[in-house]
Amino acid sequence: MEEQMAIADLGWAQPTLIQEKAIPLALEGKDILARARTGSGKTAAYAVPVIQHILASKQSVREQDVRAVILVPTKELGQQVHAMLDQLTRYCARDVRVVDISGKADISAQRPILMEKPDVVVGTPSRVLIHLTAQNLALQSLEVLVVDEADLLFSFGFEADVKNLLCHLPKIYQSFLMSATLSTEVQSLKEMILHNPVILKLEGSQLPASCQLQQYSIQCEEEDKFLLVYTLLKLRLVRGKTLLFVDSIERCYRLKLFLEQVGVPACVLNSELPIHSRCHIISQFNQGFYDYIIASDEHTLSAPKTHLPAGGSKTEKGGKKQPKTKGTKDKEYGVSRGVDFQNVSNVINFDFPKSVDSYIHRVGRTARANNQGTALSFISATEMPTHDDVKKSLVQENGECMLNPYEFKMEQIEGFRYRCRDAMRSVTKQGVKEARLREIKQELLNSEKLKTYFEDNPRDLQLLRHDKDLYPAVVKPHMKNIPDYLVPEVLRGKIDPLSEKRRRRSRVLGLAKPTFKKSNRANNPLKSFRSSGQGGKAHKPKPKGKAKPST
Repeated sequence: MEEQMAIADLGWAQPTLIQEKAIPLALEGKDILARARTGSGKTAAYAVPVIQHILASKQSVREQDVRAVILVPTKELGQQVHAMLDQLTRYCARDVRVVDISGKADISAQRPILMEKPDVVVGTPSRVLIHLTAQNLALQSLEVLVVDEADLLFSFGFEADVKNLLCHLPKIYQSFLMSATLSTEVQSLKEMILHNPVILKLEGSQLPASCQLQQYSIQCEEEDKFLLVYTLLKLRLVRGKTLLFVDSIERCYRLKLFLEQVGVPACVLNSELPIHSRCHIISQFNQGFYDYIIASDEHTLSAPKTHLPAGGSKTEKGGKKQPKTKGTKDKEYGVSRGVDFQNVSNVINFDFPKSVDSYIHRVGRTARANNQGTALSFISATEMPTHDDVKKSLVQENGECMLNPYEFKMEQIEGFRYRCRDAMRSVTKQGVKEARLREIKQELLNSEKLKTYFEDNPRDLQLLRHDKDLYPAVVKPHMKNIPDYLVPEVLRGKIDPLSEKRRRRSRVLGLAKPTFKKSNRANNPLKSFRSSGQGGKAHKPKPKGKAKPST
């Protein structure tokens, strides 16, 4: 009854397909291996039966003990799972206690919490194993084990941790493996953890249909990437909350500083930032405080696997040398998988991902549930082989490819090129290095504030922002505004480049609240530009207004 009330509060009128199939089987006590695409509701599919199992168990067992462990590959996902469980246990919080130990808190600080024997423990394999080894955690009464995003655990180097962790578990317990793919790693976990499981393979396509998710690619070189992102954001050709993915931390700050030069504020999300700051950035983004996040997707499934002991660290993929900074990378960082970015209208692959799986999981951050979304990828010549692999993997049964080339007539935006070059000249290697150090220092301070002051003053939490300018170079005021004569003729009268600035100012003054409007393709200025499909056939989405601009 309590769980049903919490579900009603969340507004879940109907279960998703994975929830409809998995929950009844889980309540029967079956082990489950479930594969379903990202954004399909896998977390609730195991969270609901876990809570129900604990409530039922407490009717007959009075002794307090840890009954369920949920293993996650990243700290961000751990916090998200914990938040979901908190929502579902809203009316039974006294009966079902949940703790998340995946964060970077000291082991000694987490010990008192675990000694109280919470009902559910959420954590990464390495952190759970550390507490087991230190005897802060005992699992002799474990009844349910969940492995979320199972296909990522070995890719993040947790194979040795998982094997060692299993030695601390009782012989009999119910298990769930939740995954977006059925990789060889998942098969290995299946053999280690599951007993006569029910295997659910739902939703053959790993991404939504083209009627829900539109995917485009633009072939361009390095300078044109910056020119395109300038045009798309300054002219508001892409509207709504947007994730911009790059392939390294250095690229994060290079793109952020470039956007600062042209008056576009954006947050940075990468493995060097403290976990409290990362989670706060995601939370504020979901609440509508920011429109743009630049995220580094440093862990890809094509990276070589390194098997680590508990608490170990992993070498950088491909043996590439990463820029040296005073920050330390968090191997349990990950944003392209599992993390539920809410109401994301667009994903822009500024740097194309290194593998098909990485592409799928990046693009899967938009068009979640029944929402619309757009994915746009910039492709350089060196990235074309991976692009071709992705394109082949996205061919549907009817022969239609979901990833279509986008014909963007560069001559229409040549007037912006000198501005972009001017901005790029200001973004030097030294400037990037200084900005990187400045950001880390600032976020370390923010992280301490998040842990102390804001615990006692939660109303002030929204005042802490993460998209402030880093100012390593002088920002020229004229770069922030676009004169009418530079706006492409096809878009004149259809857009207001300054409206976003006014909207942000109104939000700061409390005159306007963040809005979450579903993407309306008929009103999307991006559709004023022509995109071509397969076989040379041109696909021309309906433009906004009466005029039909030609490109």
